[in-house]
Amino acid sequence: MKRAYSFISILLIIALSSCSDNSRDIERVNSFPAISPDYVNVTIPPNIAPLNFMIKDAEKINVIIEGKGGTFTARLSGNKAVISPGKWRNLLQKSAGDSLSITVSALEGGTWREYRPFHWHVAADEIDPFLSYRLIEPGYEVWSRISISQRDLTTFRERKLADNNLIDDGCVNCHIYSQQDPSFSFFHLRHAGGGTMIQQDGKFRKINTSTDSTISAGVYGSWHPSGRYLAFSTNMIIPEFHSVRNKRLEVYDTISDLIVLDLERNEVITSRVIAEKGSFETFPVFSADGTKLYFCSAHALNMPEDYNKARYSLCSVGFDPATGSFGSIVDTLISSDRTGSTVSHPKPSPDGRRLMFTSFDYGNFPVWHEEAELHLLDLTTGTIDTLPSVNSRRSDSYHSWSSEGRWFVFASKRVDNMYGRPYFAYIGSDGRASKPFVLPQKDPEFYDYFLKSYNIPELSNGPAPFNARDVERAFRRLEAEKVSFVRK
Repeated sequence: MKRAYSFISILLIIALSSCSDNSRDIERVNSFPAISPDYVNVTIPPNIAPLNFMIKDAEKINVIIEGKGGTFTARLSGNKAVISPGKWRNLLQKSAGDSLSITVSALEGGTWREYRPFHWHVAADEIDPFLSYRLIEPGYEVWSRISISQRDLTTFRERKLADNNLIDDGCVNCHIYSQQDPSFSFFHLRHAGGGTMIQQDGKFRKINTSTDSTISAGVYGSWHPSGRYLAFSTNMIIPEFHSVRNKRLEVYDTISDLIVLDLERNEVITSRVIAEKGSFETFPVFSADGTKLYFCSAHALNMPEDYNKARYSLCSVGFDPATGSFGSIVDTLISSDRTGSTVSHPKPSPDGRRLMFTSFDYGNFPVWHEEAELHLLDLTTGTIDTLPSVNSRRSDSYHSWSSEGRWFVFASKRVDNMYGRPYFAYIGSDGRASKPFVLPQKDPEFYDYFLKSYNIPELSNGPAPFNARDVERAFRRLEAEKVSFVRK
């Protein structure tokens, strides 16, 4: 290790000789550099785009990356380090299951400082290579441009899957893949000529999930692993401004139930156990094997008077995919009466062993709750990991699993408490979660001037088989299919 450190120091002296006449006068600092984004000591997948970064207060920087694939100097532009994609891919491939050492020196106030090396651990497990998200201003009740876009995580390429400017300024939201499979997806198109857009193998159906017997059309939803069913909440959702300091907005339900859409029969199915009088049910999601429906449930309250008393428990009920029927007993997995907190956005892991959810003080909409954080429930033992290495002091919420069940992505406002950005974290073989890192960008200064939030980050194991023009054609040409209501 001493030899490696000496070798890196020699490289730094050579690299700095062209930048300063006093290259021998390097001040060695026993602390990590303050790089932006914060990529210090993170675990990364072997198929991620380069982690370009900068030191904001530096005049110039020099970066040396060392791994099994060799040692090289990042391309520099003032205080920014931009890593060659070709060298990066080669280095990651040879370093999977091992670590990279990064040594940074910076010219600050006329003095070159060499900081303590940090590491990027390269996991052996790849992450699903595509990420979809809705880009929207972090506003409250109005917007100008909304799009659903997809990013290739192995590069910096991004493309639009839906664009509200092509669909008469309608709102698009709640995009979900089935088991991370892009050939099965849905999203809602909120418009007079819209509906729930169901995509299967690149072909669209437009379905009006509202009936005279339901509260609303489907809202928060999830796929059944068979691809036949979709579970939805039906809600009356109210956003209201706070009048108290340090709180911006509260989003709450005045009433909510659950339904299941049968795509073969064009039926919406409900039951007393998922649409109980005296309860608010929301955020339904099927278990990995499709035999259970998880959801959140709270006692019905007078809203908005009791908005800060609404606390949701995590529940489950049996589901028979052969008949589309439900069990008779609802199990409470996490009781809000015991924890004193609320649960939202439950998502079981692909292997069915664990379930991740968002926990916060009250309500069911964590985006505007600074205290919101991710927790991980072991479905076998009932123990809860509060994921201290993952969560921050600001809102950490909506999450999505990768297919292998090791990686997950979530939306975090940890930097400025305003803009949600996608962060990735890894769960090792010991069950411990790693420090998260933000979605890499070609320009490390990107997030300083990009004024939109990444909403609902969803991983998929391949590219979506459609684009924004396909959505526009489906919107204009398809008539919304009607559904019948069935109570079982």
